[in-house]
Amino acid sequence: MDSIVSQAQRGDRGAFARLYEQYARMVHGILLARVPRCEVDDLMQDVFLAALRRVASLRQQDAFGGWLAMIARNHATDYHRRAPKTAEIEEGLLRQDAPSPEAVGVMDAIHSLPDAYRETLTLRLVEGLTGPEIAEQTGLTPDSVRVNLHRGMKLLREKLEGSK
Repeated sequence: MDSIVSQAQRGDRGAFARLYEQYARMVHGILLARVPRCEVDDLMQDVFLAALRRVASLRQQDAFGGWLAMIARNHATDYHRRAPKTAEIEEGLLRQDAPSPEAVGVMDAIHSLPDAYRETLTLRLVEGLTGPEIAEQTGLTPDSVRVNLHRGMKLLREKLEGSK
């Protein structure tokens, strides 16, 4: 059977659209864990455009999720390298509904955690992915995801209880 990845590698845009649908929450979560919320949507487009351009060079089709996760992490790193220290507020941002203070507090606490915990917790708590889905999509082992979620939740609880 021909995989969706191999179809996308041969230029099938519909197959790539299905890959987007399957992996968009993962990419969104990785970016949300690493960059300001207002930058996530633009970076998501950049990540998937880069993946579309390079998918033909992917050697192992079953490694697509991990490969895509690495592209997302690299784009987040690049964002921080080139991000200006100050920015103008765009008019569209002023119209967006602000997240609740509780949500901002939780995201701030998550952002203060080490990368591995921050990413898996964001994928679990914000994007709603299960542990097995996180493992499958990111290329991490199920045991690594389980440990990262367990330790990350413990640290998150401590931070949130300490901020009361």
